[in-house]
Amino acid sequence: MTTVSVAIPCYKSAGTIGSVVDELRRTFAGQPDYDYQIILVVDSPGDDTFDRIASLCAADPKIIGVELSRNFGQTTAKMAALPYVTGDVLVFMDDDGQHPPDQIFRLVEKVQEGYDLVYARFPHKHHNAFKRFTSWLNSRVLELNGTKPKGIYISSYCAMTRMAVEALKKYKSPFPSMGGYLTHVVRRYANVDMEHRDRLEGHSNYTFSKMMALWITGFTNFSTVPLRFAVLFGTVFALVGFAAAMFVVIRKLINPAIPAGFTTSIALQLGIGGVIMMLLGLCGEYIGRIYMTVSNMPQYEIRRTLNAPDSGKNGPWT
Repeated sequence: MTTVSVAIPCYKSAGTIGSVVDELRRTFAGQPDYDYQIILVVDSPGDDTFDRIASLCAADPKIIGVELSRNFGQTTAKMAALPYVTGDVLVFMDDDGQHPPDQIFRLVEKVQEGYDLVYARFPHKHHNAFKRFTSWLNSRVLELNGTKPKGIYISSYCAMTRMAVEALKKYKSPFPSMGGYLTHVVRRYANVDMEHRDRLEGHSNYTFSKMMALWITGFTNFSTVPLRFAVLFGTVFALVGFAAAMFVVIRKLINPAIPAGFTTSIALQLGIGGVIMMLLGLCGEYIGRIYMTVSNMPQYEIRRTLNAPDSGKNGPWT
């Protein structure tokens, strides 16, 4: 019998997670050749989400509840589920009901065809224009720096092999980017088209600042392309500056009566100075992440668990 582990990061989902889990259990009840394990990781939202999960765990020993000590973010919550995975296939999905639980075996069966990582693709996403645009922009950024396979649509509803799970367990960065890491581990990708449902309730918790943090992590992890871009950008500005200086000198020699152009000089200095500060900030981002990584900054910390063995209780750093 094949066991499928389903990991769901939960944030302010007390009103939705019960419906998602119930539909998952009904779906598996119709597949006698498969068993399930459900891992619910609460990203410490400060509400009664873990209390709702505690009731689910009490009713079903195949459900594991994990509460993080504080809000670490969705990707880190996914990483926190890995030590508890026992299935042959791991599926990640969201807690808001937009990912159809009754379609989970389309992902699982694609993995069993020989693919390492299978993403659900949603031709018609039920998101607002801002969320669709930022998702598109993030995808293009990841393709630009080589941390996303071209032509593959990436979503948070995905399935992977046990081999990929074991590889992710070795990933210790306090700034995890699972997709970027797996790009350097596996090569067999696939997409499966699915329906994208409306949220059961509420709205997306991804603010602009959270999306910016996601872009920065995706842009800087596993790639030196941003630094190479900075070198190219600086070289172009240096050449433009040199050409402008030569033009001013030659023009002054030809016609000494032409004024020096104080305003133009100040504008150029401000523009070039701004670019320099931006590139220094990019280098600082890399250095800061290196410092926090070598300082053994923990990836996450777990407050409590339900229906779970002690293994992995304090995260992968212990």
